[in-house]
Amino acid sequence: MIEILVGSQMGAAEYTAEQVADTLVQAGYEVRLHLTPDLEQLARNSTWLVITSTYGAGDLPDNIQPFADQLAQDRSDLTTVSYAVITLGDSSYDTFCLAGRKIETLLAAKQASTLGIKLDIDVLTADLPEDQALVWLPQFMALIS
Repeated sequence: MIEILVGSQMGAAEYTAEQVADTLVQAGYEVRLHLTPDLEQLARNSTWLVITSTYGAGDLPDNIQPFADQLAQDRSDLTTVSYAVITLGDSSYDTFCLAGRKIETLLAAKQASTLGIKLDIDVLTADLPEDQALVWLPQFMALIS
């Protein structure tokens, strides 16, 4: 099971997550997409793929901030969870992709296992975020197979 947790303020991360989810389903994976992630609804013995944009001054988007708060307050560990993070950001800011790093820090504090790969997407590049994510996706799939 792959749980895709989406943090999207303006829609780009959500669209990217939908494209990634479709590709994973076509490849035979069982996927659940969470547009408003809730810790209680996520399978703990699974892989979590967080796809989030960075908003404002390195903030998490409004729809994923409550999940981050849940992670920070929850007392259980996530040792049975493996994860990777895709973050969209604007490299002209010194908080480039900070939202993804915040989520990574929270997951690591709960003892979730990183897959050791992440993707920081600079929205200033010519390539669309979803295209960059789909180029990265085979690395992710190789690690979870």
